[in-house]
Amino acid sequence: MSSPISRWFHQHIVRWLTALCLSLLSAGPAFCGEQLSAYLPKVQPSELFAGADHFGAIQGVPPIAAVFRGNDIVGYAYLNSDFTASTGYSGKPIHIIVGIDPAGVVKGIKLVDHKEPIVLIGIPQAKVVAALNSIIGKDLGRVAAGKERPPQVDIVSGATVTVLVMGDSVVRSAVKLIRSHRLDGGTAQSVAPAVVEKRMLNEAKTESRDWQTLIGDGSVRSLRLTVGEVSQAFLTAKQPEAAAHPEDPTPENRFIDLFIAPASVPAIGRSLLGDTGYQRLRDRLKPGQSALIVAGDGTYSFKGSGYVRGGIFDRIELLQDGQGLRFHDHDHTRIASLAAEGAPRLREIALFVIPDDFPFDVTAPFELQLLVQRSASGRDKAVLPYNLGYTLPDDYVSIERAAPPQPSVQAAAPADGPVAGDGDDGADQALWISIWQMNRGAIAVTIGALLVLTAIFFFQDWLVRRPKLFAWVRNGYLLFTLVWLGWYANAQLSVVNVLTFANSLVTGFNWEFFLAAPLVFILWASVAAGLLFWGRGPFCGWLCPFGALQELTNNIAKKLKVPQVKLPWGLHERLWPVKYIIFLGLFGLSFYSMALAETASEVEPFKTVIILKFARQWPFLLFATVLLGAGLFIERFYCRYLCPLGAALAIPGRIRMFEWLKRWPECGSPCQRCAKECPVQAIHPEGTINVNECIYCMHCQELYQDDQRCPHMIQVRLKREKFMALSTPASRGETPEKRPKVEVTYKGTPIKSPDAVPDQPA
Repeated sequence: MSSPISRWFHQHIVRWLTALCLSLLSAGPAFCGEQLSAYLPKVQPSELFAGADHFGAIQGVPPIAAVFRGNDIVGYAYLNSDFTASTGYSGKPIHIIVGIDPAGVVKGIKLVDHKEPIVLIGIPQAKVVAALNSIIGKDLGRVAAGKERPPQVDIVSGATVTVLVMGDSVVRSAVKLIRSHRLDGGTAQSVAPAVVEKRMLNEAKTESRDWQTLIGDGSVRSLRLTVGEVSQAFLTAKQPEAAAHPEDPTPENRFIDLFIAPASVPAIGRSLLGDTGYQRLRDRLKPGQSALIVAGDGTYSFKGSGYVRGGIFDRIELLQDGQGLRFHDHDHTRIASLAAEGAPRLREIALFVIPDDFPFDVTAPFELQLLVQRSASGRDKAVLPYNLGYTLPDDYVSIERAAPPQPSVQAAAPADGPVAGDGDDGADQALWISIWQMNRGAIAVTIGALLVLTAIFFFQDWLVRRPKLFAWVRNGYLLFTLVWLGWYANAQLSVVNVLTFANSLVTGFNWEFFLAAPLVFILWASVAAGLLFWGRGPFCGWLCPFGALQELTNNIAKKLKVPQVKLPWGLHERLWPVKYIIFLGLFGLSFYSMALAETASEVEPFKTVIILKFARQWPFLLFATVLLGAGLFIERFYCRYLCPLGAALAIPGRIRMFEWLKRWPECGSPCQRCAKECPVQAIHPEGTINVNECIYCMHCQELYQDDQRCPHMIQVRLKREKFMALSTPASRGETPEKRPKVEVTYKGTPIKSPDAVPDQPA
């Protein structure tokens, strides 16, 4: 029968944590509409239009307000978030007042409210606004008419996601307003070109095709660039600093092979995803909703890392009919390999579901814009756009009103740059080699740190005999793990790595995919080797940045006299399995949907605390703060009870071949000191160490060698002192009166007669 404490825990704490996890999974982009009246008083008319002196009445839905210069209307003001989603890095809308004239030209922009941590914690807001101001003066009426592509804002290093979201929201909202015909002038006539044909998707065409057929008939379109071509394009665009920093020293090597295809078209989707994968996609899509497959290989990644930090893919944008869409991480599913016969092995394959609120027509021409980002001078980046055009072949559509089809452009030239053709595949060089070469310094530091840790383990007996030195070594190493390995290098291992590895064994294993992240690969290799020697302890106790943060903050809490809570052994033992249940749930879910498993793996606070450094939406921050707060009272609370990665490592950790933690026969019976002082309660009352829970902090080994705290060693010391006190004077021939006085103590109490020392201290 469960104890009252256990019943209370399950009724209240577990229920509360479940509700919090559900709120994390349901946290989506916020959308605030029709708030122009709240933000318009923060803007002066002259900030939007030169010489303007007052606003007119707010009218319409979504609301706009006329801007006057005297009695003349010079344009209109509106709030971007009233027309389109503008969710930024923080998970909250970025509010911008835009001034636009009747012809569709943007005249002024005023950032009125945001919660972007990237801007709040260091990057000057003026720098972000200056990048956004590049839209001012752009004729978005031509964009709305489909005559020009949407303008691109200048990239700000460190705030790429924020700037892109702001620019996209201004352009999309302006185009939506222009097409609503609510502006005066001739724009309304230019935004509605005559429809000359009606193209409908032919759902009956479902036969699968091989890769060469898909490439040959235009079902899959490609953009192929070499490193030298991109460098020359930067030179042509008058950006020599970027041209001087190529991703690969060999110009002939592949920069990127980029492929795109609409996976929602039955024949194409079935060919590329297989029957099972395509049916799973169809079950996920709403009626009329589309999905795209984007795949790439080469030195440059079309995914980048922006979606990891901010949830937005900042290197690609879908363009159609003057509107642009940047994909979010919740639109994305990673694909291990393409199912089409003869398809190449590609490093990155992504399936993007197009949100149903974006007006996308798969039968109409569209483009995927690739933003090539290169380091220029200092922390600045240079950006070069390439556009990969796509028109769905006529075989997949039925045309109700026949008209000559417009020729599709496979690859458009970059701004002020050369045209990129399919070209030759270039030299077949492994991408991971280039990546490792570019990260030599970080790799050397990581390998050096692992060698130091190996030395600590092999010479642990020498270290634990010097408790003060060992404390400095351990705390210093934990600080290195947190600051350099975690916050600087972002080398935080995750249960997602385990799920990805397991899925790759089923769907098609590829070493290059794992070698593309050097530090993560090195750490996983060291963890795998450590499992044979020490179990999961080396990672959980020494190499996990979040675990290091928990232990360091708990050490500070102890120094500040924060009371420490020790759970009853019965309750503690029953909470151990929780992390195994979480891991098994994620493991099973990953075989059904890797995307759902990645979402559910947010039970790990690693991304929030280590990768994003707390720059995230409030539900994730609250969850991480609660876990760290609990760790101040219960050391390594998360590691003990909730960490699915720890559970994943504990299972193969049972195969370890050596036993390095030493025990005395008295351990557990009668002595309980190690069990009571173990920081994570990994020692059973009977004295055995549970290696599944041990983090290898070596505190028990310190006690094992300590003749002031370990009862066995105290007994050894007392007998040694007794022997020295009795035998040494006699060997010198001294009389009792001339013997040196020796004081023998036991637990701090002087013992008058050495014969009074108990043989088996309790």
